Amino acid sequence: MVYNGIKMVLAMLIGLITIQSVAIIFQAKWLAEVITALFHGESLTSQTKAIGLFLSAFMVRQIIGFIVKKTSYQFGVKTTQELRLIVMKSIFVLGPRFTKDEGTGNLVTLITTGLQKLRAYLELFLPKLAAISVTPWLVLAFVWYHDRLSGIILLVTMPILILFMILLGLAAQKKIDSQWETYHVLSNHFVDSLRGLETLTFLGKSKEHAETIERVSDRYRKATMGTLRIAFLSTFALDFFTMLSVAIVAVMLGLRLVNGSMILEPALMILLLAPEYFLPIREVGNDYHATLDGKESGDALLKIVKQAEKTPTKKEDVPSWTESSELQLRHITVKYDEEHPPSLEDVSLHVKGMKKIGIIGKSGAGKSTLIDILSGFVQSTEGSAEVNGVPIDLRSDAWQKQITYIPQHPFIFNGTVKENIEFYQDRGGSYDYEDALTKAGLLSMIQQMSEKENEMIGDGGRQLSGGQAQRIALARAFLSDRPIIMLDEPTAQVDIETEYELKQDILTMFQEKLFILATHRLHWMKDMDLIVVIEDGKVAEIGNHQELIRKKGAYYQFLHEEEEI
Repeated sequence: MVYNGIKMVLAMLIGLITIQSVAIIFQAKWLAEVITALFHGESLTSQTKAIGLFLSAFMVRQIIGFIVKKTSYQFGVKTTQELRLIVMKSIFVLGPRFTKDEGTGNLVTLITTGLQKLRAYLELFLPKLAAISVTPWLVLAFVWYHDRLSGIILLVTMPILILFMILLGLAAQKKIDSQWETYHVLSNHFVDSLRGLETLTFLGKSKEHAETIERVSDRYRKATMGTLRIAFLSTFALDFFTMLSVAIVAVMLGLRLVNGSMILEPALMILLLAPEYFLPIREVGNDYHATLDGKESGDALLKIVKQAEKTPTKKEDVPSWTESSELQLRHITVKYDEEHPPSLEDVSLHVKGMKKIGIIGKSGAGKSTLIDILSGFVQSTEGSAEVNGVPIDLRSDAWQKQITYIPQHPFIFNGTVKENIEFYQDRGGSYDYEDALTKAGLLSMIQQMSEKENEMIGDGGRQLSGGQAQRIALARAFLSDRPIIMLDEPTAQVDIETEYELKQDILTMFQEKLFILATHRLHWMKDMDLIVVIEDGKVAEIGNHQELIRKKGAYYQFLHEEEEI
């Protein structure tokens, strides 16, 4: 994938800069004519026409420059807005496992700060690329036509500048890669620190954690300073070689003016054009380092999009889930790489109607992978799925739109309580907001807030406990009114008292839905219609609580280990 419309924008910029380059050449020509005429004693009024032509060329140059900046700015804004939507959709396609692997902090920073840096990169760098492909060569051709020696000097010095710029660019690339890795760590560390700040304070560990934050931040500072040193060196080198080249041209012109082999007007015109010849490459060199992290951000964002495109969601008809619907998984296997055993192996499962399904097992047994398969976030390596006897792809839009997924750490958006709960709702639609508050157990929490439902939460707002965040997610899920609810360890981060309160709310809210819960907390299982016991990626047992107790197998062993019986 490339940025949409970039070829057309580049073509437009090249056309505009070609006109601007012609204006630069004639600006130098007419200015040289005026200065030469005045030097030879002609009156200022006799040069009115030439001065007018010079000012016209100058105005054309400035107007074209403004249009170029406006065009690149609009393209940068449009591209980053479109890319933000595409990346967000890609993250939803890749699912929670991808978010967990990449780190929430890194993704949040990439979508916010990273996109801003990408916009700056597109806004600054595209015009410079267009300019370097046009302006130096038009100026060189014009200078060569009037004075071959000056043209040779300009032609020879340009490759030296480019070579030096490449060498410094490679050094800067190495530095920025190191800085990006440090930035990745810092982003995740910062978000994790915000989430755990209340817990750290309660445990008296906040001061120790402050030292850790300072250490991570210092690593980022050192990486940034290393990159800036390379950038400053590059700017100095470009300016030095540019001034040296212009000085050589000036000396050669001066010597020939002295010995009478060249007249003043063309010499002055060439001297005015020499800095313009080097200007585009100087600007590319200066802006390259300033916007290199924007390029890195763009590459990282496009990598997410490409990864999502490799596992595209498919559009196919899937019947709406009802009391009589049936889902059949047949011999599902999920293997992420050849070096490790399968996360799931030969899993078959039959689910019918609006039942409560519990998936239990030890950490790493494959519970989350099975939830991800059922939610359509992961593609199975082997096996198939059917709904009402018809083969389907669980990644299809029609299937995923029937599912509400609640993870361990629901995301709280920066906004009011009401905005967070109504986030997925059509403001013009009808839904029972008060009923959602009641069933999610949020009324008492809202009553304690000074601004009630208009209280700001999320980043920069009131911090919520794990249980409060889960209740917000439950209210969202209830308002979504989708027939299938998937929960992956929804109470793993809360204390046991809060978990029992949430349990009653959850079971009440979703009693008329297909409810699938992955957890290692066994007290939930007594309320489940069907229990799926996972061991080492395989289904060890399937049945309800009483049936599995009588079998005295893996489930019975779990209960004994947890002292539930």
